[in-house]
Amino acid sequence: MEKTYHFIGIKGSGMSALALMLHQMGKKVQGSDSTDFYFTQLGLERAGIKVLPFDEKNITSDVEIIAGNAFRVDNNIEVAYAENNHLGFKRYHEFLGQFMTDFTSIGVAGAHGKTTTTGILAHVMKNLIDTSYLIGDGTGVGHQESNYFVFEADEYERHFMPYHPEYTIMTNIDFDHPDYFEDVEDVFSAFQDYAQNIQKGLFVYGEDPHLRKITSSAPIYYYGLEDNDDYQARHLVRSPKGSSFDAYFRGEEIGHFVIPAYGKHNILNALSVIAVVHTLGLDLEHAADYLLTFNGVKRRFTEKRVGQTVIIDDFAHHPIEIEATLDAARQKYPDREIVAIFQPHTFTRTIAFADEFAQVLNNADTVYLAQIYGSARETDKHEITAQDLADKVRKPARVINVENVSPLLEHDSDRAVYVFMGAGNIDKYEQAFEGILGQLTNNTQ
Repeated sequence: MEKTYHFIGIKGSGMSALALMLHQMGKKVQGSDSTDFYFTQLGLERAGIKVLPFDEKNITSDVEIIAGNAFRVDNNIEVAYAENNHLGFKRYHEFLGQFMTDFTSIGVAGAHGKTTTTGILAHVMKNLIDTSYLIGDGTGVGHQESNYFVFEADEYERHFMPYHPEYTIMTNIDFDHPDYFEDVEDVFSAFQDYAQNIQKGLFVYGEDPHLRKITSSAPIYYYGLEDNDDYQARHLVRSPKGSSFDAYFRGEEIGHFVIPAYGKHNILNALSVIAVVHTLGLDLEHAADYLLTFNGVKRRFTEKRVGQTVIIDDFAHHPIEIEATLDAARQKYPDREIVAIFQPHTFTRTIAFADEFAQVLNNADTVYLAQIYGSARETDKHEITAQDLADKVRKPARVINVENVSPLLEHDSDRAVYVFMGAGNIDKYEQAFEGILGQLTNNTQ
Protein backbone atom coordinates (compact mmCIF):
# COMPACT_ATOMS: atom_id res chain seq x y z
CA MET A 1 0.00 0.00 0.00
CA GLU A 2 1.27 3.46 -0.89
CA LYS A 3 2.14 5.42 2.22
CA THR A 4 0.52 8.72 3.11
CA TYR A 5 2.66 11.57 4.37
CA HIS A 6 0.99 13.09 7.44
CA PHE A 7 2.18 16.57 8.40
CA ILE A 8 1.73 17.58 12.03
CA GLY A 9 1.45 21.37 11.80
CA ILE A 10 0.84 21.46 8.06
CA LYS A 11 0.02 25.20 8.00
CA GLY A 12 3.56 26.18 8.91
CA SER A 13 5.31 28.02 6.08
CA GLY A 14 7.92 25.36 5.43
CA MET A 15 5.57 22.46 6.17
CA SER A 16 2.85 23.65 3.79
CA ALA A 17 5.41 24.21 1.04
CA LEU A 18 6.83 20.70 1.49
CA ALA A 19 3.33 19.20 1.53
CA LEU A 20 2.44 20.98 -1.71
CA MET A 21 5.65 19.85 -3.38
CA LEU A 22 5.16 16.19 -2.45
CA HIS A 23 1.52 16.39 -3.58
CA GLN A 24 2.60 17.71 -6.99
CA MET A 25 5.08 14.85 -7.25
CA GLY A 26 2.16 12.43 -7.00
CA LYS A 27 2.54 11.53 -3.32
CA LYS A 28 -0.43 11.05 -0.98
CA VAL A 29 -0.43 13.93 1.51
CA GLN A 30 -2.58 15.04 4.42
CA GLY A 31 -1.97 17.04 7.56
CA SER A 32 -3.29 18.48 10.79
CA ASP A 33 -3.16 21.85 12.49
CA SER A 34 -5.13 24.26 14.65
CA THR A 35 -8.41 25.55 13.25
CA ASP A 36 -7.17 29.17 13.31
CA PHE A 37 -6.79 30.72 9.86
CA TYR A 38 -3.27 31.04 8.48
CA PHE A 39 -2.50 32.34 5.00
CA THR A 40 -0.73 29.15 3.88
CA GLN A 41 -3.92 27.11 4.14
CA LEU A 42 -5.29 28.70 0.97
CA GLY A 43 -2.73 26.90 -1.18
CA LEU A 44 -3.40 23.60 0.61
CA GLU A 45 -7.15 23.97 0.11
CA ARG A 46 -6.76 24.79 -3.59
CA ALA A 47 -4.61 21.66 -4.03
CA GLY A 48 -7.26 19.52 -2.34
CA ILE A 49 -4.94 18.47 0.49
CA LYS A 50 -6.88 17.33 3.53
CA VAL A 51 -6.24 19.49 6.62
CA LEU A 52 -7.58 17.95 9.85
CA PRO A 53 -7.85 19.30 13.40
CA PHE A 54 -5.21 17.91 15.74
CA ASP A 55 -6.38 14.48 16.94
CA GLU A 56 -4.45 11.37 17.90
CA LYS A 57 -6.85 9.38 15.68
CA ASN A 58 -5.05 10.95 12.69
CA ILE A 59 -1.99 8.83 13.51
CA THR A 60 -2.64 5.47 11.84
CA SER A 61 -0.37 2.63 10.83
CA ASP A 62 -0.29 3.62 7.16
CA VAL A 63 1.10 7.15 7.55
CA GLU A 64 4.66 8.46 7.52
CA ILE A 65 4.80 11.28 10.03
CA ILE A 66 6.55 14.58 9.44
CA ALA A 67 6.31 16.80 12.52
CA GLY A 68 6.70 20.56 12.56
CA ASN A 69 9.54 21.79 14.74
CA ALA A 70 7.21 23.79 17.02
CA PHE A 71 5.22 20.71 18.09
CA ARG A 72 6.45 18.53 20.91
CA VAL A 73 5.22 15.95 23.38
CA ASP A 74 4.14 18.58 25.91
CA ASN A 75 2.13 20.74 23.50
CA ASN A 76 0.69 18.44 20.83
CA ILE A 77 -1.49 15.35 21.23
CA GLU A 78 -0.36 13.78 17.95
CA VAL A 79 3.35 14.05 18.74
CA ALA A 80 2.65 12.71 22.24
CA TYR A 81 0.69 9.78 20.79
CA ALA A 82 3.47 8.96 18.33
CA GLU A 83 6.10 9.10 21.10
CA ASN A 84 4.06 7.07 23.59
CA ASN A 85 3.37 4.37 21.01
CA HIS A 86 6.96 4.28 19.72
CA LEU A 87 5.95 5.41 16.24
CA GLY A 88 8.90 6.87 14.43
CA PHE A 89 8.69 10.28 12.81
CA LYS A 90 10.95 12.83 11.21
CA ARG A 91 11.12 16.54 11.79
CA TYR A 92 10.75 18.81 8.75
CA HIS A 93 14.48 19.43 8.42
CA GLU A 94 15.37 15.76 8.92
CA PHE A 95 13.02 14.68 6.15
CA LEU A 96 14.23 17.46 3.85
CA GLY A 97 17.88 16.55 4.37
CA GLN A 98 17.18 13.03 3.16
CA PHE A 99 14.86 14.15 0.33
CA MET A 100 17.30 16.54 -1.36
CA THR A 101 19.92 13.86 -1.98
CA ASP A 102 18.03 12.89 -5.15
CA PHE A 103 18.78 16.29 -6.76
CA THR A 104 21.49 18.82 -7.41
CA SER A 105 20.41 21.00 -4.51
CA ILE A 106 20.95 24.73 -3.93
CA GLY A 107 20.20 26.17 -0.49
CA VAL A 108 19.70 29.77 0.59
CA ALA A 109 20.73 30.60 4.16
CA GLY A 110 21.04 33.86 6.07
CA ALA A 111 19.71 35.80 9.00
CA HIS A 112 17.77 38.06 6.62
CA GLY A 113 16.65 37.92 3.01
CA LYS A 114 16.64 34.16 2.51
CA THR A 115 12.96 33.88 1.56
CA THR A 116 13.12 36.58 -1.11
CA THR A 117 16.43 35.26 -2.43
CA THR A 118 15.04 31.72 -2.57
CA GLY A 119 12.05 33.11 -4.46
CA ILE A 120 14.23 34.90 -7.02
CA LEU A 121 16.47 31.85 -7.47
CA ALA A 122 13.50 29.51 -7.86
CA HIS A 123 11.81 31.82 -10.38
CA VAL A 124 14.91 32.12 -12.55
CA MET A 125 15.95 28.47 -12.28
CA LYS A 126 12.51 27.02 -13.05
CA ASN A 127 12.45 29.01 -16.30
CA LEU A 128 15.97 27.99 -17.28
CA ILE A 129 15.86 24.30 -16.36
CA ASP A 130 13.46 21.87 -14.69
CA THR A 131 13.67 22.77 -10.99
CA SER A 132 11.66 21.87 -7.91
CA TYR A 133 11.68 24.29 -5.01
CA LEU A 134 10.59 25.14 -1.48
CA ILE A 135 10.20 28.77 -0.41
CA GLY A 136 9.67 29.83 3.19
CA ASP A 137 6.52 31.79 2.31
CA GLY A 138 4.58 28.53 1.94
CA THR A 139 5.29 27.97 -1.76
CA GLY A 140 6.28 24.50 -2.90
CA VAL A 141 6.52 23.19 -6.46
CA GLY A 142 7.68 19.69 -7.32
CA HIS A 143 8.40 17.67 -10.44
CA GLN A 144 9.57 14.08 -10.32
CA GLU A 145 11.85 14.65 -13.31
CA SER A 146 13.63 17.72 -11.86
CA ASN A 147 17.41 17.69 -11.77
CA TYR A 148 17.67 20.75 -9.50
CA PHE A 149 16.15 21.51 -6.13
CA VAL A 150 16.13 25.01 -4.62
CA PHE A 151 15.28 25.42 -0.94
CA GLU A 152 15.44 27.76 2.03
CA ALA A 153 17.82 26.74 4.81
CA ASP A 154 16.83 27.94 8.29
CA GLU A 155 19.52 28.46 10.91
CA TYR A 156 17.14 28.50 13.91
CA GLU A 157 18.08 25.70 16.35
CA ARG A 158 20.62 24.72 13.66
CA HIS A 159 17.88 23.14 11.59
CA PHE A 160 20.02 23.38 8.46
CA MET A 161 22.60 20.90 9.74
CA PRO A 162 20.98 17.79 8.13
CA TYR A 163 21.37 19.50 4.73
CA HIS A 164 24.34 18.65 2.47
CA PRO A 165 23.57 20.58 -0.72
CA GLU A 166 25.91 20.99 -3.65
CA TYR A 167 25.63 24.80 -3.46
CA THR A 168 24.41 27.41 -1.05
CA ILE A 169 23.93 31.17 -0.89
CA MET A 170 24.62 32.91 2.42
CA THR A 171 23.07 36.38 2.50
CA ASN A 172 24.36 37.55 5.90
CA ILE A 173 25.05 36.61 9.50
CA ASP A 174 23.36 38.58 12.26
CA PHE A 175 22.23 38.03 15.83
CA ASP A 176 18.61 36.94 16.00
CA HIS A 177 16.54 34.29 17.78
CA PRO A 178 17.83 35.34 21.21
CA ASP A 179 15.73 32.56 22.73
CA TYR A 180 18.20 30.09 21.19
CA PHE A 181 21.44 31.79 20.15
CA GLU A 182 23.61 33.43 22.80
CA ASP A 183 25.22 36.07 20.58
CA VAL A 184 26.38 36.70 17.03
CA GLU A 185 29.41 34.45 17.52
CA ASP A 186 27.04 31.59 18.37
CA VAL A 187 25.16 32.31 15.13
CA PHE A 188 28.46 32.38 13.24
CA SER A 189 29.42 28.98 14.62
CA ALA A 190 26.17 27.53 13.26
CA PHE A 191 26.84 28.92 9.79
CA GLN A 192 30.46 27.75 9.95
CA ASP A 193 29.30 24.22 10.76
CA TYR A 194 26.77 24.35 7.91
CA ALA A 195 29.47 25.56 5.51
CA GLN A 196 31.31 22.29 6.05
CA ASN A 197 28.32 20.45 4.56
CA ILE A 198 28.47 22.24 1.21
CA GLN A 199 29.89 20.11 -1.58
CA LYS A 200 30.59 22.31 -4.63
CA GLY A 201 30.31 26.02 -3.90
CA LEU A 202 29.29 28.79 -1.50
CA PHE A 203 28.10 32.24 -2.60
CA VAL A 204 28.49 34.61 0.32
CA TYR A 205 27.91 38.35 0.72
CA GLY A 206 31.37 39.86 0.70
CA GLU A 207 30.67 42.95 2.79
CA ASP A 208 29.52 40.89 5.77
CA PRO A 209 32.53 40.69 8.13
CA HIS A 210 31.29 37.45 9.66
CA LEU A 211 30.81 35.77 6.28
CA ARG A 212 34.35 36.80 5.32
CA LYS A 213 35.54 34.49 8.10
CA ILE A 214 33.59 31.46 6.83
CA THR A 215 35.75 28.55 5.67
CA SER A 216 34.78 25.47 3.69
CA SER A 217 36.36 22.70 1.68
CA ALA A 218 34.14 23.84 -1.22
CA PRO A 219 35.04 26.94 -3.26
CA ILE A 220 33.77 30.26 -1.85
CA TYR A 221 32.58 33.03 -4.19
CA TYR A 222 32.02 36.48 -2.72
CA TYR A 223 29.33 38.76 -4.14
CA GLY A 224 28.69 42.42 -3.35
CA LEU A 225 29.54 45.99 -4.30
CA GLU A 226 33.29 46.10 -3.66
CA ASP A 227 36.24 45.44 -5.95
CA ASN A 228 37.44 42.50 -3.86
CA ASP A 229 34.20 40.57 -4.51
CA ASP A 230 34.23 37.84 -7.16
CA TYR A 231 30.79 38.91 -8.34
CA GLN A 232 30.29 42.67 -8.20
CA ALA A 233 27.32 44.91 -8.97
CA ARG A 234 28.30 48.27 -10.49
CA HIS A 235 26.48 51.30 -11.89
CA LEU A 236 23.48 50.90 -9.61
CA VAL A 237 20.37 52.87 -10.54
CA ARG A 238 17.44 52.97 -8.10
CA SER A 239 14.18 54.63 -9.09
CA PRO A 240 10.46 54.43 -8.30
CA LYS A 241 10.22 51.93 -11.18
CA GLY A 242 12.79 49.46 -9.79
CA SER A 243 16.53 48.89 -9.79
CA SER A 244 19.21 48.15 -12.39
CA PHE A 245 22.92 47.33 -12.35
CA ASP A 246 25.78 45.80 -14.30
CA ALA A 247 27.21 42.52 -13.02
CA TYR A 248 30.92 41.65 -13.18
CA PHE A 249 32.78 38.43 -12.49
CA ARG A 250 36.39 39.04 -11.43
CA GLY A 251 36.51 42.28 -13.37
CA GLU A 252 34.77 41.09 -16.52
CA GLU A 253 31.25 42.32 -17.28
CA ILE A 254 28.77 39.45 -17.59
CA GLY A 255 25.52 41.35 -18.13
CA HIS A 256 23.12 44.19 -17.43
CA PHE A 257 20.20 43.38 -15.16
CA VAL A 258 16.95 45.09 -14.23
CA ILE A 259 14.72 43.99 -11.36
CA PRO A 260 11.21 45.24 -10.54
CA ALA A 261 12.16 45.41 -6.86
CA TYR A 262 13.21 48.05 -4.37
CA GLY A 263 15.96 48.50 -1.79
CA LYS A 264 19.70 47.85 -2.03
CA HIS A 265 19.19 44.45 -0.41
CA ASN A 266 17.24 43.23 -3.44
CA ILE A 267 20.07 44.20 -5.78
CA LEU A 268 22.35 42.01 -3.66
CA ASN A 269 19.78 39.19 -3.60
CA ALA A 270 19.56 39.29 -7.40
CA LEU A 271 23.36 39.39 -7.72
CA SER A 272 23.70 36.22 -5.65
CA VAL A 273 21.27 34.46 -7.99
CA ILE A 274 23.21 35.69 -11.03
CA ALA A 275 26.37 34.25 -9.46
CA VAL A 276 24.74 30.83 -9.09
CA VAL A 277 23.40 30.86 -12.65
CA HIS A 278 26.81 31.91 -14.02
CA THR A 279 28.64 29.22 -12.06
CA LEU A 280 26.20 26.53 -13.26
CA GLY A 281 26.84 27.62 -16.84
CA LEU A 282 23.21 28.55 -17.55
CA ASP A 283 22.12 31.30 -19.94
CA LEU A 284 22.60 34.73 -18.33
CA GLU A 285 20.70 36.60 -21.05
CA HIS A 286 17.63 34.50 -20.41
CA ALA A 287 18.20 34.87 -16.68
CA ALA A 288 18.04 38.66 -17.15
CA ASP A 289 14.67 38.27 -18.89
CA TYR A 290 13.29 36.18 -16.03
CA LEU A 291 14.54 38.59 -13.36
CA LEU A 292 12.31 41.19 -15.01
CA THR A 293 9.23 39.02 -14.43
CA PHE A 294 9.83 38.20 -10.75
CA ASN A 295 6.72 39.25 -8.82
CA GLY A 296 8.02 38.73 -5.30
CA VAL A 297 7.12 36.26 -2.57
CA LYS A 298 4.29 36.30 -0.08
CA ARG A 299 4.50 38.82 2.73
CA ARG A 300 7.72 40.41 1.43
CA PHE A 301 6.91 43.95 0.34
CA THR A 302 3.50 42.77 -0.89
CA GLU A 303 1.56 45.78 -2.10
CA LYS A 304 -2.16 46.38 -2.51
CA ARG A 305 -4.50 49.33 -2.86
CA VAL A 306 -7.82 49.96 -1.16
CA GLY A 307 -9.28 52.80 -3.14
CA GLN A 308 -6.38 55.23 -3.46
CA THR A 309 -4.65 54.06 -0.28
CA VAL A 310 -1.37 52.15 -0.66
CA ILE A 311 -0.81 49.30 1.80
CA ILE A 312 2.43 47.31 1.99
CA ASP A 313 2.60 44.03 3.90
CA ASP A 314 5.97 42.67 5.02
CA PHE A 315 7.31 39.91 7.26
CA ALA A 316 10.03 42.19 8.68
CA HIS A 317 10.53 41.46 12.38
CA HIS A 318 14.22 42.27 12.96
CA PRO A 319 15.75 45.78 12.91
CA ILE A 320 17.83 45.04 9.79
CA GLU A 321 14.71 43.82 7.96
CA ILE A 322 12.66 46.84 9.02
CA GLU A 323 15.41 49.15 7.80
CA ALA A 324 15.45 47.38 4.42
CA THR A 325 11.66 47.47 4.06
CA LEU A 326 11.42 51.17 4.86
CA ASP A 327 14.33 51.87 2.48
CA ALA A 328 12.41 50.06 -0.27
CA ALA A 329 9.25 52.06 0.50
CA ARG A 330 11.24 55.32 0.27
CA GLN A 331 12.68 54.28 -3.07
CA LYS A 332 9.28 53.52 -4.58
CA TYR A 333 7.40 56.38 -2.94
CA PRO A 334 9.98 59.15 -2.39
CA ASP A 335 7.40 61.94 -2.10
CA ARG A 336 4.87 60.26 0.18
CA GLU A 337 4.43 59.97 3.93
CA ILE A 338 5.67 56.60 5.17
CA VAL A 339 3.50 55.30 8.00
CA ALA A 340 5.00 52.26 9.74
CA ILE A 341 2.76 49.86 11.67
CA PHE A 342 5.05 47.37 13.40
CA GLN A 343 4.18 44.43 15.63
CA PRO A 344 7.15 43.26 17.73
CA HIS A 345 7.52 39.48 17.52
CA THR A 346 8.36 37.74 20.81
CA PHE A 347 9.26 39.43 24.06
CA THR A 348 12.82 38.05 24.02
CA ARG A 349 13.54 39.65 20.64
CA THR A 350 11.89 42.93 21.65
CA ILE A 351 13.99 43.13 24.81
CA ALA A 352 17.21 42.22 22.96
CA PHE A 353 16.71 44.78 20.17
CA ALA A 354 14.58 47.53 21.72
CA ASP A 355 17.07 50.33 21.00
CA GLU A 356 17.75 49.04 17.46
CA PHE A 357 14.01 48.79 16.73
CA ALA A 358 13.50 52.38 17.86
CA GLN A 359 16.41 53.60 15.74
CA VAL A 360 15.27 52.04 12.46
CA LEU A 361 11.61 52.93 13.01
CA ASN A 362 12.73 56.56 12.98
CA ASN A 363 13.20 56.06 9.22
CA ALA A 364 9.41 56.26 8.89
CA ASP A 365 7.50 59.54 9.18
CA THR A 366 5.02 58.20 11.71
CA VAL A 367 5.11 55.00 13.75
CA TYR A 368 2.39 52.83 15.25
CA LEU A 369 3.18 49.88 17.49
CA ALA A 370 0.85 46.88 17.67
CA GLN A 371 0.78 44.80 20.82
CA ILE A 372 3.77 42.44 21.18
CA TYR A 373 3.13 38.99 19.73
CA GLY A 374 4.57 36.57 22.26
CA SER A 375 5.82 33.04 21.70
CA ALA A 376 4.06 30.13 23.37
CA ARG A 377 7.42 29.26 24.95
CA GLU A 378 7.69 32.60 26.76
CA THR A 379 6.40 32.55 30.31
CA ASP A 380 7.17 36.07 31.54
CA LYS A 381 5.43 38.50 29.19
CA HIS A 382 5.65 41.61 31.34
CA GLU A 383 9.30 42.66 31.11
CA ILE A 384 8.61 45.00 28.17
CA THR A 385 5.52 46.45 26.50
CA ALA A 386 4.75 48.01 23.14
CA GLN A 387 4.48 51.37 24.93
CA ASP A 388 8.03 50.97 26.25
CA LEU A 389 9.20 50.62 22.66
CA ALA A 390 7.06 53.55 21.48
CA ASP A 391 8.66 55.75 24.15
CA LYS A 392 12.09 55.09 22.61
CA VAL A 393 11.10 56.22 19.09
CA ARG A 394 11.93 59.87 18.28
CA LYS A 395 9.34 60.18 15.50
CA PRO A 396 5.64 60.43 16.45
CA ALA A 397 4.78 56.97 17.81
CA ARG A 398 1.76 55.49 19.52
CA VAL A 399 0.37 52.08 20.43
CA ILE A 400 -2.80 50.76 18.82
CA ASN A 401 -4.98 47.72 19.49
CA VAL A 402 -6.54 45.49 16.88
CA GLU A 403 -9.97 46.45 18.23
CA ASN A 404 -9.37 50.09 17.28
CA VAL A 405 -7.10 50.98 14.37
CA SER A 406 -8.96 54.23 13.61
CA PRO A 407 -5.89 56.40 14.51
CA LEU A 408 -4.44 55.27 11.17
CA LEU A 409 -7.13 57.35 9.46
CA GLU A 410 -5.55 60.58 10.71
CA HIS A 411 -3.25 60.62 7.67
CA ASP A 412 -3.99 61.82 4.15
CA SER A 413 -4.80 58.56 2.39
CA ASP A 414 -3.72 60.00 -0.97
CA ARG A 415 -0.23 60.77 0.40
CA ALA A 416 0.33 58.10 3.01
CA VAL A 417 1.88 54.70 2.37
CA TYR A 418 0.99 52.28 5.15
CA VAL A 419 3.73 49.70 5.81
CA PHE A 420 2.52 46.83 8.02
CA MET A 421 5.43 44.77 9.39
CA GLY A 422 5.65 41.75 11.66
CA ALA A 423 5.80 37.95 11.94
CA GLY A 424 2.86 37.47 14.30
CA ASN A 425 -0.76 38.39 13.61
CA ILE A 426 -0.15 41.84 12.15
CA ASP A 427 -2.49 40.73 9.36
CA LYS A 428 -5.42 41.19 11.77
CA TYR A 429 -4.52 44.88 12.19
CA GLU A 430 -4.17 45.17 8.44
CA GLN A 431 -7.54 43.53 7.82
CA ALA A 432 -9.21 45.77 10.39
CA PHE A 433 -7.78 48.85 8.67
CA GLU A 434 -8.83 47.62 5.24
CA GLY A 435 -12.33 47.03 6.59
CA ILE A 436 -12.62 50.63 7.74
CA LEU A 437 -11.28 51.90 4.42
CA GLY A 438 -13.80 49.75 2.58
CA GLN A 439 -16.66 51.15 4.64
CA LEU A 440 -15.52 54.71 3.98
CA THR A 441 -15.25 54.02 0.25
CA ASN A 442 -18.77 52.57 0.17
CA ASN A 443 -20.19 55.51 2.12
CA THR A 444 -18.77 58.01 -0.35
CA GLN A 445 -20.12 56.24 -3.43
